[in-house]
Amino acid sequence: MTLHDAFRDQAGHCARLGSPFMEVLLTTLADNWHADIPLAPRLAAWVGDIGPAGASLPLRLAGGLHALVLSGQDQQLAEQYPPNAPTALWPAVEAAMFTHAAFLEAWMDNAPQTNEVRRSAALIAAGQLLAARFALPIRLSELGASGGLNLMWDKFALALPNDTYGPSGASVTLSPDWTGPLPPAATPTVSERRGVDLNPLNPKDADDALRLLAYLWPDQPERLSRTRAAIALNEAQLDKADAVAWLEERLATPEQGSLHLVYSTIAWQYFPKSAQARGTELLEAAGARATENTPLAWFSMENDGATDGAALTLRLWPGDHHVEIGRADFHGRWVQMATAALP
Repeated sequence: MTLHDAFRDQAGHCARLGSPFMEVLLTTLADNWHADIPLAPRLAAWVGDIGPAGASLPLRLAGGLHALVLSGQDQQLAEQYPPNAPTALWPAVEAAMFTHAAFLEAWMDNAPQTNEVRRSAALIAAGQLLAARFALPIRLSELGASGGLNLMWDKFALALPNDTYGPSGASVTLSPDWTGPLPPAATPTVSERRGVDLNPLNPKDADDALRLLAYLWPDQPERLSRTRAAIALNEAQLDKADAVAWLEERLATPEQGSLHLVYSTIAWQYFPKSAQARGTELLEAAGARATENTPLAWFSMENDGATDGAALTLRLWPGDHHVEIGRADFHGRWVQMATAALP
């Protein structure tokens, strides 16, 4: 895949996920990219998959440009960004890539980290199912947690047409388009929340918060406001470590009278195959030791290759039950629920 192809491919993904501005921005980059741009030699020499399933170079660059706007570093560029209608987008983008070459060069070092809060709608549904089934405190372990915002799912409200789940007066409310059965009425109690990432972000740090916000798309202001609200209430603990080694330690000491929920949202799919195999092995071994007083749940919201969003799956021990919970949009705009109870 060439860089031009990668820009166009990502433009299509953004269009399908409801961002016409990102479609225009990335198409503009594809149409006008040239070898004299300061970043061009580095991106041309990039080794490996540069598209959405790999290094995501288009999203890295788009995030860097958005960071310049959010941080007030480039007024000319900001005038071409929402809520304004772009009238001279390429001249502003091209100028920014020359003026802020050092900033963008450093920005490209790290992969995109969106920490999309709306994915917590699926986590809330899973939490309701687990609370109804076991009525035990829940210990959370999130793999690929980024800034840890989705470790706070029990503090968010899920507002559906016929019911609302979560705390009253929540500062973050999720309202996805919902089809299928509603989650059971239950009150999940989180006893511990902890996550791991190779490059965890501290949402309370201004630079890290900027990185989380910059990867949200400029013409989707509700995502920006929702993420800012989630940052304000975040208190999750994150560890910088290899996820599988970390998981092995977390699984080694099950707590009596507690359900251990291990989960990932659009993260597991990026782990190396060897790490996925080892992680699965560890979870299955821990599951074989699980009891009704120390149950283990492994929830995934991950791309399974289908065109309609991500699969919501749950493995549950004791018993090693495989439950297809449903499907959800990658950004949590909609949820298709398939079950209202667990075995």
